[in-house]
Amino acid sequence: MRERYPLVESFADGMLEVGDGNQIYWETSGNPEGKPVVMLHGGPGQGTVPGMRRAYDPDRYLIVLHDQRGCGRSTPPASDPSTDLSVNTTGRLISDMEKLREHLGIERWLVSGGSWGSTLGLAYAEQHPERVTEIVLIAVTTGRRSETDWLYRRVAMFFPEAFELFRAGAGNPADDKEIPARYAALLADPDPGVRLAAANAWCNWEDAVLSLEPPRPVGGLSETPPDYLIAFARLCAHYAVHGAFLDEGVLLRDAGRLAGIPGVLIHGRRDLSCPVGTAYELAQAWPDAKLFIDDGSGHHNSELKRHWLISAHDEFASRPG
Repeated sequence: MRERYPLVESFADGMLEVGDGNQIYWETSGNPEGKPVVMLHGGPGQGTVPGMRRAYDPDRYLIVLHDQRGCGRSTPPASDPSTDLSVNTTGRLISDMEKLREHLGIERWLVSGGSWGSTLGLAYAEQHPERVTEIVLIAVTTGRRSETDWLYRRVAMFFPEAFELFRAGAGNPADDKEIPARYAALLADPDPGVRLAAANAWCNWEDAVLSLEPPRPVGGLSETPPDYLIAFARLCAHYAVHGAFLDEGVLLRDAGRLAGIPGVLIHGRRDLSCPVGTAYELAQAWPDAKLFIDDGSGHHNSELKRHWLISAHDEFASRPG
């Protein structure tokens, strides 16, 4: 099995003005003359951590990480209720990526992402296929309302006790489809106690859906700092309410725009938060993509999925860009 590469320090970082009063944090590491790769974090609202650099050979890749609007070190933070999320949309995140690419003087790059990052990566690549050399996605999602409805309502059949607490945190709405909108309102409440309680309830549900998987080396979302928790939950609810700011099914419908771009899709068959059917549908719609399914894992990383991920990056590192 392939091991992750040693952690390298970033050699440059900064804050980039992207408009609407937003600045995004970015950093580069690895080889300044290497093949460019942009890594897209999950969430929305997860932000980047140094360990994300370890999926790429630092001798062969110029590794670009950035915190998407409202999270991580980007400003203003979504944890602040005065932060305007009307300008936090998928379209603007794509525009931010283009601004960052131009700022760094990159012509084309490999797009790599996981979970929400796979949705954003697909949306970016379908809009700017001429800027993408290859695509590597793990825990594939496409932002469809059916996927959101599964995660925040229908998967409750497996976790009825946890879902009752999730509903209660939203004030027990008469229609469970209203839950994300209820949380979106609570997470923008001026009272910090209200925001934190809502964030805890939201993240406890996210943890519950992943609770049947092998434990991660670190704790779940509920063990993270309050500001991170609120920003993460608020951005997740915001994108859930608005259908990821995408026309329903558009990423699968427009997968033909990816023709000629090699891709690798990696998924765990036991992923209850993002069922494997979505990855399978995408592989059917995008003939240039190879799908790898780990029967023994879910949403979290596994040794086998990590092996496939790093192997894909290693293979593409030598491919002309």
